[in-house]
Amino acid sequence: MNQVWMDEYQEKLATAAEAVKCIKSGDWVEYAFGVCCANEVDAALAQRKDELRDVKIRCDIGAYRHYTAEADPSGEHFVWNSWHVAAQDKKFIGKNLYYVPMKFHENPMITRRDAAPPNVLVVMVSPMDRHGYFNFGAGAPSTWAAMEKAQYIIVEVNQNIPRCLGGNQECVHISQVDYVVESQNNPIMVLESSEPNEVEVKIAAHILNRMYDGNCVQLGIGGTPNAVGSMVAESDLKDLGVHTEMYVDAYVKMAKAGKINGSRKNIDKYKQVYSFAMGSQELYDYIDDNPGLAAYSVDYTNDPRIIAQIDDFVSINACIEVDLFGQVCAESVGTRHISGTGGQLDFVEGAYKSKNGQSFICLPSTITVNGEVKSRIKPILSPGAIVTDPRTAVHMLVTEFGVANMKGKSTWERAEALISIAHPDFREELIKEAEQMNIWRRSNRVEGSFSSSI
Repeated sequence: MNQVWMDEYQEKLATAAEAVKCIKSGDWVEYAFGVCCANEVDAALAQRKDELRDVKIRCDIGAYRHYTAEADPSGEHFVWNSWHVAAQDKKFIGKNLYYVPMKFHENPMITRRDAAPPNVLVVMVSPMDRHGYFNFGAGAPSTWAAMEKAQYIIVEVNQNIPRCLGGNQECVHISQVDYVVESQNNPIMVLESSEPNEVEVKIAAHILNRMYDGNCVQLGIGGTPNAVGSMVAESDLKDLGVHTEMYVDAYVKMAKAGKINGSRKNIDKYKQVYSFAMGSQELYDYIDDNPGLAAYSVDYTNDPRIIAQIDDFVSINACIEVDLFGQVCAESVGTRHISGTGGQLDFVEGAYKSKNGQSFICLPSTITVNGEVKSRIKPILSPGAIVTDPRTAVHMLVTEFGVANMKGKSTWERAEALISIAHPDFREELIKEAEQMNIWRRSNRVEGSFSSSI
């Protein structure tokens, strides 16, 4: 270890309570992404509640307990703002946590140009290496953009953070930080994969039938992507590539089965490219110091222009509901906020522009609410529902009943295709609604003619 860097490390070493003294009333405080979000530093800041007012905390999937939000339910002292609501954020949305709408690939640009600049950035990092660098590659989407704007940078060192080798902006040097806080090395957040149910397996099978050797794959989170990963691992597919925002356990399963080598990628050949990772301990162990992977900032991984450069791209994401016009909601139930736009629209647009690219948005055909089964394909979106993907951008929608391609279809063709993949119990009702909205041509419907793939 370079003695110069060690001396500087010791000079900047502070307790969490000492480090948060740099935060003043009215400040904006940025917490890094996901598993690199502040933990013990946030707990120390909560202890200063009575000294501070209107401290605005901004995070992106805050993975750990929100001590400051718990300490101040009124939001008078600390108010949270989230680029994407998930994990611990959900406990406080609608109370003292607010959503910041964005397209994920624009996050670094927005941070640098339009958002209120953070006075302080807090990022959980791996221990300093012999060159004086801390690593935050498991949560790298826009951390450096916030660093460039912040007056003070606090690193919270946790030996459980994986050291993720990167393509860009995945580490910070001791000379570039102001405070080093050595944590108690608590375990980082683990997101265990759920087993896909029967419906999710059927949806995954429709997608798998359209995949082929050499595809470059982006997977979102959830049962269907997990099912795709499991089925790919057991299939004859080979030479797959990875270019994604989120690195999930399904990739580990596919990689260990020998399905991923990136040999046919147009760019970043042989590398599995991602912007952040969340999953099991097995996943964190796999990405740690793995030269086959590369962590990038999200303005690279999610830029539709970058995605479009990769031939044979397959993007797989999930949504909450879709209407007969092909509008997709993936972030709210009516006005009740659930998550965020995230990178879904980035990959929907980028994958379609890829040579031979395919973008799939998946949803089970029904949902049970208070014991009542309802269709998730609706005449119009629920009142107040947010349009995540406009109808002009959507490529293919998938339920357990098939695949509906929205591209190049007029309104009546869209309605016909979507009704064909709706649950049979709701098709007649949807036809009546489509007729009332003047997007149905009865002459085009023959009883029993609905195809499983339109």
